[in-house]
Amino acid sequence: MNKEIVRFGDEKAAEYINKAKQILGANERYYFIETYGCQMNVRDSQTLAGILDAMGYQPIDTKEKADIILFNTCCVRENAELRVYGNLGALRALKESKPGLLIGVCGCMMQQSEIAESIKKRFKFVDLVFGTHNTHCLPELIYRVITEKKPVYSLWEKEQAIMEEVPVVRDKAASAWINITYGCDNFCSYCIVPYVRGRERSRKSEDIINEAKKLADEGFIEITLLGQNVNSYGKDANEMSFPQLLRELNKIKKLKRIRFMTSHPKDLSDELIDVFAECEKVCKYLHLPVQSGSNSILKLMNRGYTAEHYIALIKRLKDKVPELALSTDIIVGFPNETEEDFLETLKLYKEVCFNTAYTFMYSKRTGTPAAKMLEQVPQTVKKERLARLMQVQDECALINNQKCLDKTLFVLVEFASKRNEKTISGHSDCGRTVTFKGETELIGKIVPVKITAIKSKSLSGELIEEDVQCP
Repeated sequence: MNKEIVRFGDEKAAEYINKAKQILGANERYYFIETYGCQMNVRDSQTLAGILDAMGYQPIDTKEKADIILFNTCCVRENAELRVYGNLGALRALKESKPGLLIGVCGCMMQQSEIAESIKKRFKFVDLVFGTHNTHCLPELIYRVITEKKPVYSLWEKEQAIMEEVPVVRDKAASAWINITYGCDNFCSYCIVPYVRGRERSRKSEDIINEAKKLADEGFIEITLLGQNVNSYGKDANEMSFPQLLRELNKIKKLKRIRFMTSHPKDLSDELIDVFAECEKVCKYLHLPVQSGSNSILKLMNRGYTAEHYIALIKRLKDKVPELALSTDIIVGFPNETEEDFLETLKLYKEVCFNTAYTFMYSKRTGTPAAKMLEQVPQTVKKERLARLMQVQDECALINNQKCLDKTLFVLVEFASKRNEKTISGHSDCGRTVTFKGETELIGKIVPVKITAIKSKSLSGELIEEDVQCP
């Protein structure tokens, strides 16, 4: 399903940006965006920020001082939904004291019609509701709210053409995210994503490569490619394959590191495994969600592979790239999961010995096949299994981190400690968090750090002062 490509500047967005600017005037105006959910949502919020920046708004770190507040929502986990409702309700008093404040709710939750309708009824002070498919329409929607002086609800049921060249505000000094696909065609039985983000659409490789080159020229030395399933990039659009795309990006001289997520096991090819071994800029780190170690549960999940297939993939990866670090996603308490099924998950986890994992209790999502399954696992059982899994997770992480002791890792410095200005941290090529003493001037640079202490979730080390070249 290859949709045509549309350029933001060619649409009426630019016209509405100018119209809104004229009405808003020259006074300083501020925006606050609260983001829930995954990296895709964070990346969407960067686009929202870019559009608001183009409209003359400036970021502010408190809701109380903002002129527009946007909640970019997630519907993958129930907790995220509940937090949105609670935090949205807390804005009622602020809206009453500041009538000119614009409050908007957008993102995945709004693509579920019953939730969007609930927002309308429960939170009548909300000015703006829109979904994942029409983020680029924000200038027009704000203009309508201001001129029509009433709430605007704009929800597109279906995905449209891919919108290119939308303004973006990126907040990291050296690392940037790039979307390569939108939507998903996998329809895992527990997942709401295909219903709220639409079918899979691949960007043109030319646009991705040009964006990466532009970012490299701007000083970004690391990029992370984003997609619900990056491994299937290009299959819908007669484009180059994902491994071919990585090889092209590897040629960009100013780039130092290339990451990507998320990969689906059923589409991970030998060609991609070769890329890890042959492309020096592709980080030796792979996030490969397994979700369960039980074949019966994997079948119910509609994952399209078996535990044996997954283990075979890991073996091929490790044979080619022994130093490859692995992370995964696991859901415990999926409908029909027995104790034996869960033990299969623990067995697989121990065999692979992942560096880290994102572990979740199954959360029923209305509209998905799994929500209708009869054998739902009790919450108490889910919690007990999650605790056991997390114990194994910590044990494996500690085993993997012990291998780094006394070794030198090259760390892209990203943050300064809020407690100690002389302590900074970042990520190694293999995705490990490393903390060490250093000056904030190192943020945005890749530096050698000798690991001197380990924990299950992080490493500590000492900056190597002499000139050691990053490989």
